[in-house]
Amino acid sequence: MKILRNYILKEFFAPLILSFFLLTIVMLLGNLIHLTDLVIRKGINILIVAKVFLYLIPSLFIYTIPISVLVAVLFALGRLASDNEIIAIRASGINVIGAIFSPLLIIGLILSLMLVISNDKVVPWAHFACRKTIFSIAVKNPSALLEPGVFIKSFDKYIIFIYNIKGNELEQVRIYEPQGEGKRARTIVAKKGEFVTLPDLGIVKLKLTDGTTDEPNPSDPKSFYKLNFKTFFLNLNLAGKQKQDIEKKPKDMTFRELNQKMRQLKKQGIEANVLLSELHRRLALGFSAFVFMLVGLGIGLKVGRREKSINLSIAFLTVGIYYLLLLGAQALSIEGNLPPQIAMWLPNIILGALGLFLIKRICAY
Repeated sequence: MKILRNYILKEFFAPLILSFFLLTIVMLLGNLIHLTDLVIRKGINILIVAKVFLYLIPSLFIYTIPISVLVAVLFALGRLASDNEIIAIRASGINVIGAIFSPLLIIGLILSLMLVISNDKVVPWAHFACRKTIFSIAVKNPSALLEPGVFIKSFDKYIIFIYNIKGNELEQVRIYEPQGEGKRARTIVAKKGEFVTLPDLGIVKLKLTDGTTDEPNPSDPKSFYKLNFKTFFLNLNLAGKQKQDIEKKPKDMTFRELNQKMRQLKKQGIEANVLLSELHRRLALGFSAFVFMLVGLGIGLKVGRREKSINLSIAFLTVGIYYLLLLGAQALSIEGNLPPQIAMWLPNIILGALGLFLIKRICAY
């Protein structure tokens, strides 16, 4: 039995490791292209960009590990079934549950527990560290994080639109300062702009040249004066004066910090569905590795004799269904249509029940 168990685990771990590395690399490619652009075109220090790159990796493991588990178990069982090894195991009087299912389910449970711990400690830390690093880039070189032709909302009070960016020089700048609901936004238009930064103070100034500004009339806020200017300085606030002042978002918080924040909001009579949803989302995603193992075991033996491309299609179809269910559950949870404790676990419950049903049918034969 020990030899058989080791053989099955070997068949499982080979595709697991391969698919894990391939999926992680594919998911990193999009970010890598953008980060490379920061180094080549915008002159950001390569070590700082490398730090951002490394901080992005832990958040990907939440998705790549469960998907890799599903792909690996489908490929492993598919190969065993195609070579008639499953039939040989049964013909030898060996219990399929003990020989195949038990060791793989234990592996799935161990991986899930590791993901839960990572979602509690590693992922929030990496996410927050990434935000602080990006903030430091923004303070030292704000234009590095700006894209032409996009409405930029990174600065308090202002929405900025830039037609073209050449290094630190901005061309055809439009700045909107909303005045409140039902009121016309203050608008500043300039031919050119340039950032002047004071990194130690966390202050960013935008120097605008050759433009106009709509200034509200103090006696009639609905009307504006149009003023021309040669040079105009605008102070921009970067959501925090210094790196240490950046407030943590729900994704940056550990489970303990989420619970503390929820208790604070509850004392103030404020609903904390967003925080509770985030907590249960991370827990549910952690156990998705075990759920995908159940589904993979149930499906793998049923379609094992088919081509590997079919198994791969089934894997990604299952993944697509799971994450669509998760998005729907998150929306229901945040809007208060379902308690987060129920909503965020629905995808796991649905797919887990499907896996158990398929396994039960296989064992009945």
